Amino acid sequence: MEAFTVHDGLAATLSRSDVDTDQIIPKQFLKRTERDGYGDACFFSWRYDADGQPQPEFELNDPAYAGASILVTGRNFGCGSSREHAAWALLGYGIKAVIAPSFGDIFTVNALQNGLLPVVLPASTVEQLGARVARRDGHRLTIDLDHCRVFDCEGRSFQFGLEPFWRECLLSGLDPIGMALNHGDAIDSYEKSRSRLLPVTGSVLR
Repeated sequence: MEAFTVHDGLAATLSRSDVDTDQIIPKQFLKRTERDGYGDACFFSWRYDADGQPQPEFELNDPAYAGASILVTGRNFGCGSSREHAAWALLGYGIKAVIAPSFGDIFTVNALQNGLLPVVLPASTVEQLGARVARRDGHRLTIDLDHCRVFDCEGRSFQFGLEPFWRECLLSGLDPIGMALNHGDAIDSYEKSRSRLLPVTGSVLR
């Protein structure tokens, strides 16, 4: 996955809470297991009408948000069923980070292991940011993962937290499997030193 260090981007707001994974990407788009090609399906039921035409009342269809890469939204974003496609759809749409007061637990893991950064900020802070972004006048945000801070173009900054393991994954551009493979020699050495009376793994059979 692509490393996430510092990202500066146009912000868009989706002023809804409890956005579940079926709303992020409806079930009819879950027939493939490839990670690419889901951008057009992101928020499909909200973005398009029955004839496939853009719904002008849907916030993210506003031309002012064209090219936005940071989404500011309500609490419990990504709730509902587990589907990694939700993270793939947001990334395909161009979203690199989502800022919300809270996220669905499974969505959080799916996002992090695919390089999409979920940023948790206090509800009052998210509400203020959302109101500012809702002016639709090109408000930009910068997210510095190294220092775990969000900066806006008006000079304000906000601290957020992230579990150290996931922070290291994102900064290095490696998912958990990639992180483990970085220690392949140590893993092989340990497995070879274990008693043969214990179960073995594939590493000692190579």
